[in-house]
Amino acid sequence: MPYIYTMILPFLTIAPSPSRGRGVFTTEAIAMGTIIEVAPVIVFDPLQRIKLEETLLYDYIFEWGEDDKSAAVALGYVSIYNHAIKANCRYDMDIEFETITIITIRDIKKGEELFINYNADGQADKPVWFEQH
Repeated sequence: MPYIYTMILPFLTIAPSPSRGRGVFTTEAIAMGTIIEVAPVIVFDPLQRIKLEETLLYDYIFEWGEDDKSAAVALGYVSIYNHAIKANCRYDMDIEFETITIITIRDIKKGEELFINYNADGQADKPVWFEQH
């Protein structure tokens, strides 16, 4: 497997997010289409996922694999991005190289919090698990 470069742009920071715990923010303006983070993931097979879902990490895992039965925990800042239906970033999962890439989908202002939509493609407006309780 070729080496995959991982990175977090230096102007990203983790800070308190109003009513959401922590979040990822930017200290500089960012142009639309900018790759702001490439993070490796730790992949868990379907049996390990069942055990993982019984822990605090349940709120931080991504469904993984061709059948979405496995799970992945992202390193870097990826698991700290908060959810928004109208997110300003998207995430791309690379199953082969076991990475998640965060990309801005509009121009971002200095000081703005960065959000991803936790829903799968085609289900962007569907409430996520913590909104259904």
